[in-house]
Amino acid sequence: MRTSPNIIITGTPGVGKTTHCETLAERTGLRHLSVNQIVKEKGCHEGWDEEFMSWIVDEDKLLDEIEPEALAGGCIIDWHACDLFPESWIDLVVVLRADTTTLYDRLTARKYPEAKLQENLDSEIMQVLLQEARDSYDAEMVVELSSNDTDEMESNVDRIEAWVRQWKKDQAARRETTEGEAGGEGGGEPWEDEDGSICEQRGGIPSLYGPKQGRRK
Repeated sequence: MRTSPNIIITGTPGVGKTTHCETLAERTGLRHLSVNQIVKEKGCHEGWDEEFMSWIVDEDKLLDEIEPEALAGGCIIDWHACDLFPESWIDLVVVLRADTTTLYDRLTARKYPEAKLQENLDSEIMQVLLQEARDSYDAEMVVELSSNDTDEMESNVDRIEAWVRQWKKDQAARRETTEGEAGGEGGGEPWEDEDGSICEQRGGIPSLYGPKQGRRK
């Protein structure tokens, strides 16, 4: 059981992912994993795309590189996509959004080529990354936040930081409950509960097999 959550901060380039991730890492102690940096430094790519000025990501290599960190927990994954990562690795997916005027100004300042700029604007207008997140993860895991200015960014960081604190409290409570139940006496024969369910004690944790059905294969 992880003691710290894994969070994906995703969204169209220019919405403020890295700013959010760096601030959250400072305030929560979680590790900021920049996927772009990992792809470049660890060679998780198949070359450079000149037209779109980006690496052609080798997804298998990337997952192999990130997996140990993700399984340990405590990661803030910073990337423009999210559907690559298994749901079992992730506890929260934050999709940052910005209006098209703000996004255009930010991408123009980065000197994005016209084709790449238009592709990202279209992606934001069509809510491509938001839909990708909703299709890939449980609805309760996905949060959409506006990121047009510094006030909104600060509010977002406050909200996510509060979520991290609550997640850790909840996990600690679950561990205490599990340890307490596991400390009971195990073993013994199965018995029939009042509702006809067949029960068995496993290390202090009752396991139900259903009314008079016995053990499920």
